Amino acid sequence: MSLVPDQLHYRESHEWVDSATGAVGITDHAQHELTDVVYVELPKVGAVVKAGDHIAVVESVKAASDIYSPVSGEIVEANEALSADPSLLNTDPYDKGWICKIKVADPAETGALMDAASYRQHIA
Repeated sequence: MSLVPDQLHYRESHEWVDSATGAVGITDHAQHELTDVVYVELPKVGAVVKAGDHIAVVESVKAASDIYSPVSGEIVEANEALSADPSLLNTDPYDKGWICKIKVADPAETGALMDAASYRQHIA
């Protein structure tokens, strides 16, 4: 069973956002589906995105997957550690494996996302 932290908000496409920090990443469920991640194309710092916009690409031994922004705002940081060690998405998707941080334009947008209970039902 996949780990689904209660404090995060989730997209149906398996991205999460932490409304407290603006950190964005892929879920434990997503990394299990991808298997071994070998490359991450990080978003550009300073880019302004809307919820649902393509922001990154994650490549695994199995497939390449587009990553979409859960919220609108400005990308203020990209996790450069993923360039050196993309497997952090597999080993620690909710802590060291975050992809970027977004300065959220409208905090109310997180209300349109799934909470942990809803996401657990979504992946069941």
